[in-house]
Parts: sequence; C-alpha cells; structure tokens
Amino acid sequence: MDSTGRGGRGGVGWTLLITCTAGFMASLDNLVVTTALPAIRDDLGGGLTDLEWTVSAYTLTFAVLLLFGAALGDRFGRRRLCSVGLGLFTVASAAAALAPGIDALIAARALQGVGGAIMLPLTMTLLTTSVPASRRGAVLGVFGAANGLAVASGPLVGGVLTEHLSWQWIFWLNVPVGLLLLPLAAWRLNESYAPDARLDLPGTLLASGGLFGVVYALINGHVEGWTSAPVLGGLIVGALLLAAFVRHGTVSTHPMLPMRLFRNRAFTGINIAGVLMFLGMFGSIFLLSQFFQNVIGYSPTEAGLRMLPWTAMPLLVAPVAGVLSDRIGGRPVVVAGLALQAAGLALFALVLSPDVSYPALLPGLLVGGVGMALFFAPAMNVVMSSVRPGEEGMASGANNALREVGGALGVAVLGAVFAAQGGYASPQVFVDGIVPALWIGAAAVGLAALAGLLIPGTRRPDRTGPAADWEPQGQDDERQPVTA
Repeated sequence: MDSTGRGGRGGVGWTLLITCTAGFMASLDNLVVTTALPAIRDDLGGGLTDLEWTVSAYTLTFAVLLLFGAALGDRFGRRRLCSVGLGLFTVASAAAALAPGIDALIAARALQGVGGAIMLPLTMTLLTTSVPASRRGAVLGVFGAANGLAVASGPLVGGVLTEHLSWQWIFWLNVPVGLLLLPLAAWRLNESYAPDARLDLPGTLLASGGLFGVVYALINGHVEGWTSAPVLGGLIVGALLLAAFVRHGTVSTHPMLPMRLFRNRAFTGINIAGVLMFLGMFGSIFLLSQFFQNVIGYSPTEAGLRMLPWTAMPLLVAPVAGVLSDRIGGRPVVVAGLALQAAGLALFALVLSPDVSYPALLPGLLVGGVGMALFFAPAMNVVMSSVRPGEEGMASGANNALREVGGALGVAVLGAVFAAQGGYASPQVFVDGIVPALWIGAAAVGLAALAGLLIPGTRRPDRTGPAADWEPQGQDDERQPVTA
C-alpha cells in the first residue's frame, strides 16, 4: 500500500460506508440540538445566550481545531487519528446526555467539537485518497449527500427523539454508532499520511483565540452591551489575533493554513462562498426550528416533519449534483445552489407571521432544500480539485473549518439581530426578531453566490495521468510542474 492509501484491505465500498457514517454523525450534531432547545431550556434553564452557546460551543471548537486535526492525521496517520477523534466524540456524546446542568452540557458540546474536528476532515481525505480521480465526483457526491442530509435533518432527528424519548437521546444515539464504527475503522480503512506533515501549534492558538474572541463578543453583545469592556475587548483582541494568524500563514515555513492557497481562485471562491452560505443557513435554521415550536405551536416531531421538504433534498439531489459537476464544472452548480438557497430564505422572510400557514412556507422549504443540495457535493469536489496531491488533508480541514466558522458566526450574528429586534415574549415579538435576521441570512447567501463566480468555469485535467501534467484548477500564480 502506498502513502495515498489506495488499494489494500479497505476497498472503496467499506471506506465510503465508514467515512459517510462518521461524517454524518459529526455533521448531524451541528444542528441536532436546535429542535430540542425549548425542551433543554425547560429542563436545564438558561436564556438566549445559553441556547446559542449550546450550538456554538460545538461549532466553534469544531471550527478552530479542524485544521489542527487534519494536520495531526497527516503526520501520525489519518486512520489512527480518525479513530481517536471518533472515540472522543463518542465519549463526549455520553457526557452531554448525562449533563446535570446547562454549563455541563455546553462543556460536553465543546468536547464533542474537539472529537468532530479531528474526525471529519480525515474522513473526507481518507475517502478522496481511496478512489481514482475519474470517480471522485460521484463518490464525493454521495459523501456530500450524507453530510448535507445530516446538517439539514438535524432538526427532524432532534425533534423526534426529544418528543418520543427525551432530549438526552439526541446524544445517546451517537454512542452505539461510534462503538460500532471504531472496530470497523481499524479493520477496513487503509492508513495514509501526507509527506512532510508538520504541526502548527502557534497557528492553532492564534486561530482559536481570535475566533473565540469574535464569537464571544457577538453572542454576548446583546446581554452585556456592545460598548462593554468584555464585548469590545473580545472584538478587538479577536480581530488582532486573526490578523496575526493571516500574517503567520504568510511568513511561516509550515503554517497549518498557508495563505498561498488563496492565490488559487477556485480555493478562494469556494471557501468564501462556504463561510457565507453557512452563516446564512445555520443562523436561519437555529431560529426557524424555534419558530415552528414557539410561534406556530408544533411539537418537536411536528416541527422536524414540517421541515422535511428542506431536509430531503440533499439526499435526492446531491449525488446528481456531484456527477453534474464532473461534466460541466463546479461553478454553475455551486452558484445556482447558492442563489436558490438565498431565494429560499428570502421567501421565509416575506411570509412569516404569527398565523402563517404551512402551505405558505413550502416554497421556501423546497427552494432552499434544492439550493443546499446543489451546493454541498460540487463544493467538496471543487476544494479537492484546487490543491496538489498531498495537500488534500490541509484543504479539507481548511474548507470544513471555514464553513464551521460561518456556522458559528451565523448563530451569533443572526441571534444578535433577533435579540435586538425581538425575543421570546410573544409570537409577534418573535416574528419581529426573526424576519430581519432572515433577511440578513438571505443577503449573506446571496453574497456567497457572487463569491462562487470566482471559481473558474473550466474543468480540471484528469489527475490519473502523470503527476507532472497536473495543475490545480483555478491556479493563477505560475508554478513549476509537480514531479512524481
């Protein structure tokens, strides 16, 4: 077996099954708590800020450690570290289910994020290195469908488990799945490494501190005041640390996120689009799942079922989108998906009211679901096509990290808009807050569509040929050919 991991004992089928299941678990827990938030608030207490941290503690640790997790796998073995992350994620899920209070739940969610940050980028890299380039679009389409379905179906799964069992079961569900995947990963996945992989502890600390400062300020601004010392300090210090992180990625010999990657238009375009897409989508789902229960009066299960037209689309459309991106290129598929997702959020904002009927919500659900599905699979293919062999782990970690940053910012930004304009006092007050927040979300995804236009429209060469003939898609700077 070579360093790419192709061949050997695993086979594409087993690799696809294991990585899709592990990726589904990690992605599901992004939003699985959203439909359970009213039940968690009733059981453990807490206000809007605590509910935001219940979601953001996971997405934030997930985001800031994804690149470090990918680097750990590149250096010490992707299969080995993927199993470590899976084990930690499983233990943290049990801790969340046993949490006696809201603070303990937030801490367990943060630990879940650490495990997911190690696990998720390595699942994509293990899958990518197990298939030839000619089949990569279709296989990544399946992976994208699984992850897109997980993100979108989180409210449904959370709602069903919360109503018919208890909110704790949204976390207990991960435990048997994790215990089953651990031996399968050791038995069926091929080990692989990246050449000359190095860890970047300074970069990890700069990114972690910077993102935490900014997200802390955004989440707590409406409680402590936007001009208070903690909030202003978080924004200023966070921004300075992030600027230092960018500088570090420019001048360091082995940064975890080399800024040179952003000279590639495909890499830059898809990552900007991913941040903005997740900002609009995550923040909107966080609020919409509560709207269905707090305003319309649906039970958790009913709320999840009413969102099914949105959640089913990734399963139906994403595999086709992956194949389509191989034929016509990723840009038109990605841009169309983002435009539809923005239109779906705008449709929600136009019709929401305390007495809105479900048929009035269906156009937004259907249009947004198709848009989400069109984005997920081609986005992964564009990312992997924009880097050189051996950089897939870094690219995967960067893309997932930036999207999770967008998700954490989305909950914080749209939550701040909601808190400034509305609240939980009455259905009308809730609507007064969610409508402007949804317009902000729609605008963010609309900007993501514009960013998608940066992706080159040409298809990349076949990477099955000699390494010297391959050049990353969208490469603008002149480089020497890669040698074997």
